[in-house]
Amino acid sequence: MEQAFLELIKSRRSIRSYRPDAIPKELLDAVLEAGTYAPSAMGRQSATIVAVTDKAVRDELMRLNAEVMGTQSDPYYGAPVIVLVLADGTIPTYIEDGSCVLENLMLAAHAVGLGSVWVNRERQIFDSERGKQLLREWNLPTTLRGVGAIALGYPQGEAPQPKERKKDYIVHI
Repeated sequence: MEQAFLELIKSRRSIRSYRPDAIPKELLDAVLEAGTYAPSAMGRQSATIVAVTDKAVRDELMRLNAEVMGTQSDPYYGAPVIVLVLADGTIPTYIEDGSCVLENLMLAAHAVGLGSVWVNRERQIFDSERGKQLLREWNLPTTLRGVGAIALGYPQGEAPQPKERKKDYIVHI
């Protein structure tokens, strides 16, 4: 395995503070394209990636996500882009397929100097009536279910230090 790839994986961190700077389209497109190369069960490609840069939509997603948590804080940490990963809920492996997409997105973001963090509660958002209404407004099928999202942007400050790996992480049988 190429050492640079292992170092990329080992050095990626969840970023929870972002500069407001816009991400250049070419950089954003490169990260999004990486998500499309994630593995999916039987090659079905059940996931749909929605890149949200519009502030009004980001604000609504922030409010809906915070509502699920029962708070008013910003679950996307002020990131200039929210990347939603939705997947066809009629496919039995939609969660697994979407999770692979999220990982590809986060690794690609780190590779190009962007920060990201996986955010949850998109399932609750897009299972709600308002979530279904958003899907219709975006001309997307209402069979899509939320898998997760990433907050995406340029990190504000230093990345956190990694936690020590637990001793029993790997078991050989």
